[in-house]
Amino acid sequence: MEYEAVIGLETHVQLRTRSKMWCGCANAFGAEPNTRVCPVCLGLPGVLPVANEEALQLTVLAGFLLHSSIPRFAKFDRKNYFYPDSAKNYQITQFDRPSTQGGYVDFEFEGRIARVRVTRAHLEEDVGKSTHFDRHSGVDFNRAGVPLLEIVSEPDITSSDMAYEYLNALKAILIYGQVSDCDMEKGMVRCDVNVSVRPKGQTRLGAKIEIKNMNSFSGVRRALDYEIPRQIEAVKAGQTPRQETRRWDDVAGVTEPMRSKEDAHDYRYFPEPDLMPFEPDDAWLERVRARAVELPLERKQRFISQFQLPASDAEVFKNDVPLGDFFATAAQNARDPKGVANWVINNLRAQLSERSQGLSDLRFPPGHLRELVDLVESGKISSKIAQDVFLELYTTGVAPAAIVDQKGWAQVSDTGAIEKICDEVIAANSRSVEDFKGGKGAALNFLKGQVMKLSKGKANPALAGEILERKLKS
Repeated sequence: MEYEAVIGLETHVQLRTRSKMWCGCANAFGAEPNTRVCPVCLGLPGVLPVANEEALQLTVLAGFLLHSSIPRFAKFDRKNYFYPDSAKNYQITQFDRPSTQGGYVDFEFEGRIARVRVTRAHLEEDVGKSTHFDRHSGVDFNRAGVPLLEIVSEPDITSSDMAYEYLNALKAILIYGQVSDCDMEKGMVRCDVNVSVRPKGQTRLGAKIEIKNMNSFSGVRRALDYEIPRQIEAVKAGQTPRQETRRWDDVAGVTEPMRSKEDAHDYRYFPEPDLMPFEPDDAWLERVRARAVELPLERKQRFISQFQLPASDAEVFKNDVPLGDFFATAAQNARDPKGVANWVINNLRAQLSERSQGLSDLRFPPGHLRELVDLVESGKISSKIAQDVFLELYTTGVAPAAIVDQKGWAQVSDTGAIEKICDEVIAANSRSVEDFKGGKGAALNFLKGQVMKLSKGKANPALAGEILERKLKS
């Protein structure tokens, strides 16, 4: 019997705000432990939370980017539990009335567009960070109270690779929309994994196993690569998996039990008494909607259709938004958009990297690259000379046509002038001439290179090849 995995993900993402969710403490990474705290985020008696307006906007913006519906009524709730990293002994979150509902993420997977539905994305606060040493533990509350968006997927994911691609697509969307920086090394994205197995074709779900607090997408993939076969082997052996929570040991490469369903917490949710419900009006929603951006997959598909680019080029411009915007401007009304893309990807990127510069440091506008491509396409300059023109353009910012005129680099297409150079090359390279006549086709390329060298790269290479071949065969 064949078995299949059923996977749902709960992704926790820190929002891109300057301050925390309920107070004015800085939302920033890297400070000394417990230096960015106040009575509000430490939950001291007598304090009251005040909702962060930008966090509310970013939550709804994420909803728009995820194709979610935005309820006109949302509220905050207290989720009661005690952990050392939760100073208040409760977390302010959204339980039954979240700020967004439904939605989906489309992404490329195995040569098709896959879709994972989103149940909800709700706003809550982060907790502190525990660090365990040899003989004691410490808690840093700098992170406590940072606005956190929890994005809950439907169980539409069927493999570890699909989970990995979904998470990367979700991350790209949130970065595009400036909802979050999604810096994994700074702990801005964490994930809980829910996975079960069942006989293929069966609709009833198996016992859900939750793997907590994954802090890397590769870790999610590795944990699933371990956990799915473990569950299948257990079922095949006649065991009935129990619903439980497990942890991932990244060093050992195994999941380990943490607690069973019977040990699960009763969080005793109730409405947060210190915060009013959130009821956005039309004007507020329209201001947030105006911040929505083109999604990564949509951008890639547009570059392919609008500029007739191969998927690999469009992928580059999807992943590097400023470079893609530069290309789009340069390729506007271009006769050869692919040619422009080649210069941007191969030449411009190389120069920027070599000189440790950014696009803002360029001395020329995007249209100059389109002009350079047109000069090559029209035959005014050779592709070899174009390389020299580009370096001059990059250094000085002077327009390509003006550079060609100043340097006298225009391509020679005069048949008589090229015939004269070909005659000189043939006379000076008798061995290569004999090689060609003896059937060695590569000799023609050598002779053609000599023509280009003698003409200082100005000879029309196609015309030079035709003339050489005609003369050698006569």
